[in-house]
Amino acid sequence: MNFKNIVMIKSMALNCFLAFACVATTGFAQEIPMSQKMANSIMSRSPNIYSAGGREWNYVVGTVLKGFQNVYLSSGKEKYYTYIANTLDHVVSSDGSIHSYTMSSYNIDNIREGASALFMYNKTKEEKYKKAASTLRSQLDVGKHPRTSEGGFWHKERYTSQMWLDGLYMGQPFYAEYTVLFKNADQADLDDVVKQFVLMEKHDRDDVTGLYYHGWDEKKAQNWADPITGCSENFWGRGIGWFAMALVDVLDYLPQDYAKRDDMIRILEQLIFALVKYQDPESGCWYQLVDRGDEKGNYLEASGSSMFTYAILKAVRLGYVDRSFLKAGKKGYEGIVKTFISEKDGMVSLNGICEGAGLSSDRDGSFKYYMSVPIVSDHGNGLGPFLGASVEYEHPSTRIDQPRQ
Repeated sequence: MNFKNIVMIKSMALNCFLAFACVATTGFAQEIPMSQKMANSIMSRSPNIYSAGGREWNYVVGTVLKGFQNVYLSSGKEKYYTYIANTLDHVVSSDGSIHSYTMSSYNIDNIREGASALFMYNKTKEEKYKKAASTLRSQLDVGKHPRTSEGGFWHKERYTSQMWLDGLYMGQPFYAEYTVLFKNADQADLDDVVKQFVLMEKHDRDDVTGLYYHGWDEKKAQNWADPITGCSENFWGRGIGWFAMALVDVLDYLPQDYAKRDDMIRILEQLIFALVKYQDPESGCWYQLVDRGDEKGNYLEASGSSMFTYAILKAVRLGYVDRSFLKAGKKGYEGIVKTFISEKDGMVSLNGICEGAGLSSDRDGSFKYYMSVPIVSDHGNGLGPFLGASVEYEHPSTRIDQPRQ
């Protein structure tokens, strides 16, 4: 299946939102879906363009723009497309150069926003977006971005020999889409994409819980790395969430007859099965440290919960997992709205978001460390996934008892 056919099928499926969007939640035509309420609130708080703490080319911006892409495709409202375009045009020049992007840092976070360049190129066919995307793709060339001995991308050049779950979402959906769009679904490149997930499954997955540790150090030299496995100590919700979203988004670009597509579906299915086991039965949400919900200080966290919900609902809709998982996805979304959403003066906020977490000499991956990170509202790491989860929840298929596709 070529890229044009994939795009056509995806567009036809997404266009079915238009007939249902206004009645998705309450059945009343005048009700605005939560996805649009949140998008409108983001645009009110950050008029004209979205920026993350003043940073213009940033994975947080790219994550929010992906959410806006989902809302635009589901609603058909041009104001959401315009917001994406304005934000990207603020940093991508007419010659395709990207303000504040530096390849030499070899930071895979910097690839995330490139997915918006691909989106804009598909929409406009303007060469500047293709040039920007091609620059980012060249960062991933063999011999440039540093890799482990088996070919896994380091998270950053300064994070020697380390793969983090975060990096799968930052780099691989872009890499896969670029390969299908500009390289005729080159098998070697798609194999390289899938390899990243296979390596994380091989080195970073816990066989007992089925969950994934935040990071893995091939050299087992970091202070946070287990001396035997090289894995960090805990199962951080948002880290696993990045991985889950990467799986369902990369599958959008793997041709149906691609040999390793089933490997990705298997990894996704096993992960969702594990996540559902750790879903809080009362709230429907997930904890900051997923498997340690009964420990004092741990808390229900909004971004990871949104990511899991997005991945589950999308996986059900597209038939990657059994439709029986729909119950968990719907419970997750309804729990997020009840637990974390607040409304005031027509503005919607998402609360309970872990501001940020990583692994380094002063971020040791311990329980105490993850509990020390500030909890904030309306951070892009939560907003983007929440937009995506909202669009999935509002899809007509979540309300109709239908067989697996």
